[in-house]
Amino acid sequence: MKVRSQQANKVNVITLGCSKNIVDSEVLMGQLRANQFEVTHEAEKSDANIVIINTCGFIDNAKQESIDTILRYADEKDAGRLEKLYVTGCLSQRYKDDLEVEIPQVDAFFGTLELPQLMKTLEADYMHELVGERLLTTPKHYAYFKIAEGCNRPCSFCAIPLMRGKHMDRPIEDLVKEANRLASMGTKELILIAQDLTYYGLQHYGERKLADLLRHLSDVNGIDWIRLQYAYPSQFPMDALDVMNERDNICKYLDMPLQHISDNMLKTMRRGISKRRTVELVDTIRQRVPGIALRTTLIAGHPGETQQDFEDLYNFVEETRFDRLGIFTYSHEDNTHSFTLEDDVPAEVKQDRADQIMELQQGISMELNEERVGQTHKVLFDRKESGYFVGRTQYDSPEVDNEVLVPATKDTYVRLGDFAQVQITEASDFDLYGKLV
Repeated sequence: MKVRSQQANKVNVITLGCSKNIVDSEVLMGQLRANQFEVTHEAEKSDANIVIINTCGFIDNAKQESIDTILRYADEKDAGRLEKLYVTGCLSQRYKDDLEVEIPQVDAFFGTLELPQLMKTLEADYMHELVGERLLTTPKHYAYFKIAEGCNRPCSFCAIPLMRGKHMDRPIEDLVKEANRLASMGTKELILIAQDLTYYGLQHYGERKLADLLRHLSDVNGIDWIRLQYAYPSQFPMDALDVMNERDNICKYLDMPLQHISDNMLKTMRRGISKRRTVELVDTIRQRVPGIALRTTLIAGHPGETQQDFEDLYNFVEETRFDRLGIFTYSHEDNTHSFTLEDDVPAEVKQDRADQIMELQQGISMELNEERVGQTHKVLFDRKESGYFVGRTQYDSPEVDNEVLVPATKDTYVRLGDFAQVQITEASDFDLYGKLV
């Protein structure tokens, strides 16, 4: 079928997966714009003649979503509504050879670090001088801020190193330049991300430099909040906590995926830390930064997880009372060490264990939220929805954490992207309700 005439060089970028993929797409879009392409992001109805899909290959559900999305646009190409289809990102990095055979409608597949090759295929220039320049897909007042790429950790269950390679730091001066540019565009919150924030500095400087980076970013005029996500527990750099205490614009918030707590599981998962050291670390962090909100993620049903291992995990969550928590059921990922083990926990048991943990956390979250009733908090407002202005405290990251809802009455006005003081009047499991002060 003949492809209908369309405006040349219009690209629709589709992003799947995590916040690190979001940043990659934003950098890609910045390069495209600099090359005079017209760019849209996830436009449902687009007259773009080129689609680029940035895929996720982390776990089974994410891989299936990526494949389904590729097939949907392959159908668009078959129907003559699309000229070129390109696929990049983690799934493409991991399964390129198989995908080329299975989905021949795709014009080319690219890995996670092959942006220059993608630009060349588009007959465009990859501009090295565009350090930190990107087209934000988030509201302009917050941005995900990737400080490193790849991972050197040996976790048995994780395929990230297969898709993202070894850890590579971005230099502090480049990150400060990017932060200044984002601030000039109206960004007020930087959400620091990497596969492992706590490893930052070792590859480029030969020592851990997260604390130094935080000081430099904290000095950037216009940045009101700096938030830490994806901090590995083993060999955690305690001097980063000192900076958190010193600087008002570093949120008292830490996302530290622990995955499990039983020594049996931690050893099997190759986490490099014991139950005793994990408990001591959590206690030390809370002592060093009073009032800090701790977020963690866990895995239910890893090979070899016994009922006793699960009960240890359940009791740990009950005793530790994390402010925020998420849990995944184990996904048997090929070419990882865990893939050599028997996936011996039935799917229904995995899900039941995950459900039990989340039910427990729901009650903990409710109790912690009720303690905030009557308090006044600084809130950054993200959007207006269903008759409410919806925002977050410093203890909450976008998409994954609690929110603060203020009724949008005729007497209440909030400008989105601004901060306001809110008195908490009511609490639910995962949300707070309040009024402007």
